[in-house]
Amino acid sequence: MKLWFNLFCQDIDAQQQFYQALLQLPEAVGTRSPIYRAVETESFQLGFNAPAAYALLGLGDRTPPDGQQSAVTGYATFMLDSPDAVTAASHHAAALGGRIVKAPYATYYGQWQTVLADPEDNVFRLSAMGLPAAGAATEP
Repeated sequence: MKLWFNLFCQDIDAQQQFYQALLQLPEAVGTRSPIYRAVETESFQLGFNAPAAYALLGLGDRTPPDGQQSAVTGYATFMLDSPDAVTAASHHAAALGGRIVKAPYATYYGQWQTVLADPEDNVFRLSAMGLPAAGAATEP
């Protein structure tokens, strides 16, 4: 399992440049998109999401007003081995007292992902590279 940790930012380029300089980490060029930048090592990735990511993740109701601190300032992403493991773990998290924020779904970048909240309402994601086999249930 690898850990990806992401921060919501107003200026993703400035944040990426700051952490790259501070931590001497290379940019994660392969994950760069219009709303995402990151730095990484072999064992983790520290990412910077533009405000548009709130809606993408099903957190649109948590988007802070301009100039105000967000209630969700960051979230961990735990990379699992398979799409099936993501789906199973999302149900297990709910059974343990967590909450499914966004049921497992196919991302635009080719991962199977779910957004969850722990019992104290801290948001995190479970994700796997690839998508479930054809015919698997997806979010409506």
